[in-house]
Order: sequence, then C-alpha cells, then structure tokens
Amino acid sequence: MSTPTYIKPTFLSLKAHPEFNELWLQDRIAEDPKILGLGDVVLRSREKLQPKAGRLDLLLQDAEKPRRYEVELQLGNSDESHIIRTIEYWDIERKRYPQYEHCAVIVAENITGRFLNVISLFNGTIPLIAIQVQAVQIGDTVSLVFNTVLDEVRRGFVDEDEDAESAPTDRAYWVEKGNKKTVALAERVGEIAREFDPELELKYNKFYIGLARSGKPFNFLSLRPRKSALNLDIGLPESEETSTMIEAEGFETMDYDTRYSKYRLRLTENDLSTRAGALRTLIGAAYRLRSD
Repeated sequence: MSTPTYIKPTFLSLKAHPEFNELWLQDRIAEDPKILGLGDVVLRSREKLQPKAGRLDLLLQDAEKPRRYEVELQLGNSDESHIIRTIEYWDIERKRYPQYEHCAVIVAENITGRFLNVISLFNGTIPLIAIQVQAVQIGDTVSLVFNTVLDEVRRGFVDEDEDAESAPTDRAYWVEKGNKKTVALAERVGEIAREFDPELELKYNKFYIGLARSGKPFNFLSLRPRKSALNLDIGLPESEETSTMIEAEGFETMDYDTRYSKYRLRLTENDLSTRAGALRTLIGAAYRLRSD
C-alpha cells in the first residue's frame, strides 16, 4: 500500500472571497446539515422571516427528537450584534413552537476570545452552541471544516455521586422527616416510574428521594415527603403546552426551577387517585428525555 501524498492546504477567507460568500456557505449547509456536527438533523427552513426581526438563516430539526436549532451565520470575526440577533431568533422560535426544545447556534469564521467569554455567560441559561468554520482549499477543491468551540450546557438533576451532601439514608429517615402517608405517596410515584422501566428503584438520600437503575443514579425526578404533602420535581423543559396541561389538571405547583429545568409539584393522596393519568404522562415524558 502506497503512502498518501501530503499536500499543504490553503485557508481561505470567506468574507474576502468573491465567490464563496455567506449565501454559498448557507447553500452548503442546507445541502447537508449534518456537516455542522449537530447529529442527525434536517433542514426545516432557510431565510425564515421573523416578525419585526429580520430573517433566520437556517432552521434545523432533529430527525428523531422534538428538538430544533436556530442557526445564524457570520463571515469574518464574530461580534456582539450577532449574539443578540441569534438569541432573539431563538427566543421568537421557542415561544412560537413550545412543543420543541430549542437551541441557538452561532456559526462564524473567527470566534474571538472576547466573544467566547461573552457567550459563555449565557450558556447554561440559554442553550447555545458556537461553531467555527474554516474554508480549506487543496488543489482545485474547496472544503469546509466545522469545529464546535462552545457546546451547550444542559442542566439536569444532580446525581448523588456528584453531590457530596446527598449521603444515603433509608425509608425510616424520610418517615420521620415527613410521615408514613407521604412516603407511601413517594413509593406510588416510584411504581409509576417503574411502568416505563422495571429496573428503576427508589434511592433514599439525605435531601431527596431519587431513582436508581442497576445501582446507579438515574434521576429524572426527585421526591421530598413533607408532613402535609409530597413535593415532586420532574425534569422537563418549560413549555406552554406542559404548563397548560399541569394547570388544567389542577395540580398544585411551585415555581418552575429554571436552573435545573424542572417542574415542581405538590402532591396529595387525591392527586394520586384522580390525576394519575396526567402524572403518568409527565413522568413518561421526563423518562424519555433522560433516556435520550
């Protein structure tokens, strides 16, 4: 087998090139959206008109999951106005289509250190991905190289092996902290979760009752028995559809936890008797999201 010949590549500036402009870059991504490295995504729309806010360069959608990416392109150096525009389009789309998860994506030729520091402040609060693109010429051919320089931070429940304070306890500890009735409610919620995965089991920790699978934390919900009710946190992104369903069913709610993306409900015996179907729907959605 012969040794491949080395050819030194030439890096092109798309911003300065007379032919390979932003429209050309948009065409290449539209032809094959997977080149961005976002997984199995398909083109949903391009140059999508936003009410009083210009046009979104590309709207991509996951081929299997209810997840969309609002993609903005910029040639040359990234700048602050590009951040604002990208986040604005992301915000418009997530409000119009709350049934999807949404992620803002910035694609630029040169993502500067200062720019990276600024968008790092948003990440974890706003789902945001920054991708640097380089045009490479080898002989008569031109290719594109995409490199993710800032990935999305997705917050969820803290697994007990990541939380030094969540020392293991037992059922008796929670009976004393709450009472037998609210601990029994927690066990009934655990049985609902087991309908989706029989290997799940309750894991009694110092600050919450979580779930485990094969001895390892698998927390898409957490339970805290109190004297008068059971507090249930369910890991789901906030959406108008889910919020409306929870309100329509008559669940007693606490504030949505934006930091860890979870709905917080206060359950009683009556909820487990009359709202078991709705509760099963919420738990199933959280389980599927955690399993992906």
